[in-house]
Amino acid sequence: MIEAKALCKQFGSVRAVDAASFLARDGEITGLLGANGAGKSTALRMLYGVLTPDSGSALIDGVDIRGETSAARATLGVLPHAAGLYGNLTARENIAYFGALQGLDAATIAKRSELLAQALDMDAYLDRRTKGFSQGQRIKVALARALVHDPKNLILDEPTNGLDVMAIRNLREMLSRLRDEGRCILFSSHVMQEVAALCDRVVIIGDGRVLADDSPEGIRAACGAPTLEQAFLQVLGAAAGVS
Repeated sequence: MIEAKALCKQFGSVRAVDAASFLARDGEITGLLGANGAGKSTALRMLYGVLTPDSGSALIDGVDIRGETSAARATLGVLPHAAGLYGNLTARENIAYFGALQGLDAATIAKRSELLAQALDMDAYLDRRTKGFSQGQRIKVALARALVHDPKNLILDEPTNGLDVMAIRNLREMLSRLRDEGRCILFSSHVMQEVAALCDRVVIIGDGRVLADDSPEGIRAACGAPTLEQAFLQVLGAAAGVS
């Protein structure tokens, strides 16, 4: 379970996240949906401990990531928006390094790396240095890195960015399997099709505030809209005072 409680973050005069509260439950995929600049990535960075909230709490399975960072991160896998890799290391070595940071032994790292390489179709470049990788290849390696310790909770910031059609399909299937295993998955996106295809629950954020929090069907019904996209536009319009 991943929970934001009245999270606030300000950069100078800009309030990037404004008292945002939402809950991502176990056994569900929760989508954080908003336009570019809505505050999605800032909210996620506070939840996985890279940014410190000005106020509010970020909880992983009830553990405040600020107070007990190691305990919270042990059950958390993270795919950040700017998924930096060590360019002089191979894909396998990047994954192994993060597995070692999580306290895994060499045999477990090797087994998990092979399983993830097959699931993400990375066998062809698993032992190549990541310098010069395409965006899609980089995303796959970063995702494998996030999953190597078999975490219960996942935070993914725009995970399909740069992936081709088949890779997106494979990722959707993987996330669905992880959800069915009872894991908690929270991911951000501004792509409506991803959210509609994957999510059990949707949190719409705009100008750093939570504007809607319900199932896709619930949001559509509340807006009287035939599609999630139209409901999303109505929610944003209502928040901006546009009829």
